[in-house]
Amino acid sequence: MKSGKYIKDRLYSVCIFVAMLIISVLMMAAFKVSVQLIIAEICIMIICYIAVVLADYYHRKKFYDELEANIAALEEKYLITETLVRPAFYEGQIFYDSVSDIDRSMTENVKRYRQGMEQFKEYVEMWIHEIKLPIASLTLMLHNNMDKCDKEFADRMNTQIRRINNYIEQILYYVRSENAEKDYIINDARLSKIISNVALKNKDDLLENDITFEVSNADRIVLTDAKWMEFMLNQIVNNSIKYKDKTKAESYIKMSAAEDKKCVVLEILDNGIGINASDLPRVFDKSFTGENGREFSKATGMGLYIVKKLCDKLGHAITIESVKGEYTRVKITFYKNDFYKEITDSNESGSM
Repeated sequence: MKSGKYIKDRLYSVCIFVAMLIISVLMMAAFKVSVQLIIAEICIMIICYIAVVLADYYHRKKFYDELEANIAALEEKYLITETLVRPAFYEGQIFYDSVSDIDRSMTENVKRYRQGMEQFKEYVEMWIHEIKLPIASLTLMLHNNMDKCDKEFADRMNTQIRRINNYIEQILYYVRSENAEKDYIINDARLSKIISNVALKNKDDLLENDITFEVSNADRIVLTDAKWMEFMLNQIVNNSIKYKDKTKAESYIKMSAAEDKKCVVLEILDNGIGINASDLPRVFDKSFTGENGREFSKATGMGLYIVKKLCDKLGHAITIESVKGEYTRVKITFYKNDFYKEITDSNESGSM
């Protein structure tokens, strides 16, 4: 609470006091009161007024300074009344009671909102699991009737089914990413096995688009959740396939890993159409598609956003660099955690 603004806010009371002081002096002069008494009276009135103003100022200053400091420190501002003591002065009490009512109302609204979001999340997860059944049935029906339909038509159907599966996975992991810590388990995972699963999942698209898939030095152990990491790598590989440069004679996706004392770095490199330099800073933004997204209507701008979000949750770092028309390189850094390993080993030995 600033003294200058406080005095400015109470300028009207200063003016009234000065007017009363002048009137009092004139009245005393009219009744021929001695000059010494008039001066003494003026001094007493000024001192009393200053004392009242200072007492009121410091009385309020303590409450409002605490209010400003607590609001600045809080992330959820509507909980401010939980950190304050109800003040003694009347205006502060009115303010405190009003904010308390607002706080209670906001807390109830937040609670209802969270319950609604939780119910929606549960419904979406249930819907995703239900929709997987007819998709699996479609795939099986198509496989069983391959001899009855045109091969080109069957391939196109398979491609569309895979796309549907990918979009469904995106929805599932996006919904779960809000509370990812409840769903993942960080443990030792073999990077080569995760990459192998991703390659197997995308083998039809890789063959169909004539893309070479190369893996080197990937037999590393990293601390991650294998299921989440498989989804993230799948999104990156899907992007590489989607943005293949059809003008090049040879297309490839190369995965390799490097390790030092602090971390393991997985690199995913492709020689696709690349990304504009102006778009690179925003590729992890939600729903951002950039120039490539406008050129390819299939883009949703959600894949890399979800990947970045999950990397943050898992404690991994992800970076992307690209040159338009040449390559795109994605790097995921898995940090080593010796303390975590010691705790894990001790738990395992204790349970044996």
